Amino acid sequence: MVKRQSFFILTVSILITSIIAIQMVLYAVSIFAGCDMKLNMVSVCHSWLKEIGLSSLMHVLDGLVVYTLLFSLWKIGLQWIQMTKVKQHFQQYKERELTKKLNQVFKLGKECIIVLSHPTPAAFTMGFIRPKIIITTGLYHLLNQEELEAVVAHEMYHKVNRDPLKVFLLSLSSSVMWYIPIQKWFYRQYKVVQEVLADEFAIQRQGTVVHLGSALVKMVRVGKQEKMPFTFVSFAATAVDLRIESILNPVHEFRLRLPIKTVFLSIVVFSIISGLFIYALA
Repeated sequence: MVKRQSFFILTVSILITSIIAIQMVLYAVSIFAGCDMKLNMVSVCHSWLKEIGLSSLMHVLDGLVVYTLLFSLWKIGLQWIQMTKVKQHFQQYKERELTKKLNQVFKLGKECIIVLSHPTPAAFTMGFIRPKIIITTGLYHLLNQEELEAVVAHEMYHKVNRDPLKVFLLSLSSSVMWYIPIQKWFYRQYKVVQEVLADEFAIQRQGTVVHLGSALVKMVRVGKQEKMPFTFVSFAATAVDLRIESILNPVHEFRLRLPIKTVFLSIVVFSIISGLFIYALA
């Protein structure tokens, strides 16, 4: 059930983003290259608005297209710069011997896990192409062997599933395409769902909920993790209360509740654009 919810969220969000983005890119190409994109929703908007005497709103549409495309490029560029700086910074705090030890203990690939010298207990997965599991010495000394194994299994799920990349795409869509409000809900819920799935993976791997649950409780007692300027998926930064409840009561089925008003508003906005597209083809 939870996997289906995850697939639904990711698929619908990416589909909405792709449809709008493709149209805006085609519109931008038509302006700069002088091409005639007849099957373009925004071009249809221009014609329709002009017919009903609202040609002044054409500039609003132009602004929306320019804003969306430029803001997307800015967010992507900023993420790349931040990730590059953070990776260089991490090299200064890397515990090489402990990094080598943990990769050998958990029988992972070369530096699948990177241990950083930092007192704050933290575990997260970062990186889009080749995700890495980051663990601090604060966490290493806080947890026992079984608890650490549960945390690593949890993060391995995020690594294999490439969650840092997927979370970034949903974050990008929700911030850039704010005029489709359901995108922000998709972004928030996807993070929760993936944490639940990662917990389930760790529990199945160990055959018990004890170690994962105790690791979560210890990290909650220590306090919140520090915020970072780049996209990552963290072990104890999302929906901790809900996850602990799910661990303590595995019979309780996790269900998403769609926000009716947000869904309705998003459908209306998207339907207007789709309706204009159908009008162009008629």
